[in-house]
Amino acid sequence: MSSADPPNASPDAVKHSRYTFRQLHLLRQGSTATPLRAIAHIDLDAFYAQCEMVRLGTDRDTPLAVRQWDSLIAVNYAARPSGITRMVTTAEARKLCPNIILQHVATFREGEGGRWAYRDDSFKNIRTDKVSLDPYRAESRKILKTMKEELEQWSSEAVDEEIQSLTLGLSACLEKAGIDEVYPELRQNLQDDNRDAELPPPPTTAIPWDARDSLIELDKHEREEDDPDWDDVVMQIAAEIVRSVRTAVWNQLHYTCSAGVARNKMLAKLGSACNKPNAQTIVRNRAVQFFLNGYKFTQIRMLGGKLGEQITSDFGTEQVIDLLGIPYEQLRAKLDDHTATWLYGVIRGEDRSEVNPRTQIKSMLSAKSFRPSINSVEQAEKWLHIFAADIYGRLVEDGVLENRRRPRVITLYHRVAQSRSRQIPIPGSSKIDEDLLFELAKKLLGQVVAEGQAWPCSNLSLSVSSFEDGVSKNKAIEGFLVRGDQAKVISQSTRIREIDSTSKEALPAEKKRRVDGGGIKRFFTHSPFPGDSSSALVGNESPQPADQDLTNVPSGDFEPTLSQYTCDRCSKVIPEDGREEHDDWHFAKDLELQDRQEAISIQQQSQQQTPPHSARGISTRGRGGRGRGKPERGQKRLFFQ
Repeated sequence: MSSADPPNASPDAVKHSRYTFRQLHLLRQGSTATPLRAIAHIDLDAFYAQCEMVRLGTDRDTPLAVRQWDSLIAVNYAARPSGITRMVTTAEARKLCPNIILQHVATFREGEGGRWAYRDDSFKNIRTDKVSLDPYRAESRKILKTMKEELEQWSSEAVDEEIQSLTLGLSACLEKAGIDEVYPELRQNLQDDNRDAELPPPPTTAIPWDARDSLIELDKHEREEDDPDWDDVVMQIAAEIVRSVRTAVWNQLHYTCSAGVARNKMLAKLGSACNKPNAQTIVRNRAVQFFLNGYKFTQIRMLGGKLGEQITSDFGTEQVIDLLGIPYEQLRAKLDDHTATWLYGVIRGEDRSEVNPRTQIKSMLSAKSFRPSINSVEQAEKWLHIFAADIYGRLVEDGVLENRRRPRVITLYHRVAQSRSRQIPIPGSSKIDEDLLFELAKKLLGQVVAEGQAWPCSNLSLSVSSFEDGVSKNKAIEGFLVRGDQAKVISQSTRIREIDSTSKEALPAEKKRRVDGGGIKRFFTHSPFPGDSSSALVGNESPQPADQDLTNVPSGDFEPTLSQYTCDRCSKVIPEDGREEHDDWHFAKDLELQDRQEAISIQQQSQQQTPPHSARGISTRGRGGRGRGKPERGQKRLFFQ
């Protein structure tokens, strides 16, 4: 019996779905509003540890941990029953599990060129070695490629003959959320013209849930129904697709993944962490509230920082189930309207976050903290050579040799009493290689030294940013077919499109100077709203760019590459312990932007409702009207076509 039918409905009654073809069609558009949405969060299990297990060929039952100096940054699941976590030291780990393998991360070494290697004595050489994450980035790219290939097969193949007869074809959108996690979203290709019509009941009387899946139970007031609706069908299809993706990653690369499948990103991410390792959790629509009731709301994204502390203080609880009983008006009394509305929805499983297929790196950073500090140009240049080699190796993997993408800006950061930065454009006519990056870095270092207060330096880093596609400088074909002023106009509009396409990245100083004094600057200046990192970099206050792949890198003791977090909205590098506060800032800015948009909307509506001319009978023959009257003496009328 369908959930839409009354309990005493006749067996011969016509069954209807709760959903329409239009709601099904929204899957194709990737709409966040459709109740038939299906999203997965796929997370690699103890990713760094798995990388070393695959590289070393160790058995999966062998305890292993990845170390950085004297700290653990990843622990495999075979070592965890012994009580080993990332919080213990290497000495404590050996006491808890004498047979554990402690593998140090790969490192660069001062004086040995710009090549990383696995070294047995790395943990003894913190002063001369720098951590390299390149092995993990390389494995991450291979895993992502395998996932994409598997999803492409699902996009082109029929999933089920009965479902295909109802014009339900599938495609998927993939968002890379970090070095070890992605969000695939199920989308649908619809051909039915009558989109407002109700869907027929699903062509099945029971969902064949796979026994390997962990199905979130229903509340005691709910019941497992014999006749499912289309949301259950779509969720089951999504679960099958995700299972095949996880299987492909294991079969081809020998990595295990855990996954959560739900109607939005928030629920999917919570689900993926429920039954680790190597399992997937299905959060059906009817099970959402029962699922969330077991959580603290501080475990939900955006609620773990100061906002979560405020709510806990205001209402005296951290539990979702306790907060559910608080009326909306009471939430508004303690919080502002937008925050109250958002909180009221999120604890009930509402999340409209989009799946954004952004997989390209925005910037690349190589850094080193010095304990003790360095005090000479010679020492700094040795590290700049390593940084240049580190970044160039990643640029090669990103397609710089094939001219697919190249950075336009190089930036040097150094810290004495406070962090300072210097940046210059990378010459567009020059071939990017290790030597060029090193020479540009030395030039920036020379500027720092010339200004004084360069020593003692406690941190030094180099980054490249403002990437552009290799074909972006190609002139449109029309430019070769016209001459004179017309060609100049086409060339100028092509340049404007290039600036617009890269407006979310910092422009080189040379480019900014061209517009600093002119009125055209206002057309290319953006307000620093959330998600817009296009505000100009001025003086020494420019944010540090970082490699997009470092979003979820665990923190270490001394390496900035492991103790910093790159915001995926503004690309700003912040300490890992400040991540929650930074997310709260974005949330506050989102609310501020919504306020502005609502104010603009109200103003526009008011203008539309107000007659263009007042009731006092102002003549339409004034300025701007067709009947402007005769020009005054000394004036000349201009005619426009």
